[in-house]
Amino acid sequence: HLNYILVNLAVANLLVSCVGSFTACCSFANRYFIFGPHMCKIEGFMATLGGMVSLWSLAVVAFERWLVICKPLGNFVFKPDHAIACCVFTWVFALIASVPPLFGWSRYIPEGLQCSCGPDWYTTNNKYNNESYVMFLFGFCFAVPFATIVFCYTQLLITLKMAAKAQAESASTQKAEREVTRMVVVMVLGFLVCWMPYASFALWMINHRGNS
Repeated sequence: HLNYILVNLAVANLLVSCVGSFTACCSFANRYFIFGPHMCKIEGFMATLGGMVSLWSLAVVAFERWLVICKPLGNFVFKPDHAIACCVFTWVFALIASVPPLFGWSRYIPEGLQCSCGPDWYTTNNKYNNESYVMFLFGFCFAVPFATIVFCYTQLLITLKMAAKAQAESASTQKAEREVTRMVVVMVLGFLVCWMPYASFALWMINHRGNS
């Protein structure tokens, strides 16, 4: 049933690649966003939506592994319906995060090299309440998923270590422990490498706008 969530993750990444990469490449050739303000809103929304689905899917994968392996709910069985519900959950949360700039809570504008669009980290116009939106994104779409990933994989590692001790550290359990440890490190570091620079830059921009 994990495959449902992985397909969901792939669809989200494909959305970002098809929309964001195409407009960015075309605009980069002209050194500015060439598609106009309305397309900027659409591109910013679609890229943010796909990014948030991808991010929350990583958290859901960790949560699913925790439920299946650590069994905090006893004999609960993670079924396809639950996996589909988790996928729907990622899209609902992503919509909650990406829709507000379309209706005045922050806005989508060209960012970086002005070749793609994203939430407004830059301006100090209080009309759009950019600061509160950035803090909302940082907490709701970075800190919470990251905490979920760390908690679930830490519990997974602890459970495996306890099982290894109970089985007198057999070769198979030692191998499984090494594989899970490697997976935990890769997932956490991968999450940080992908999202920490963007999240940190957004917070830095919010706190240093107007400084020379």
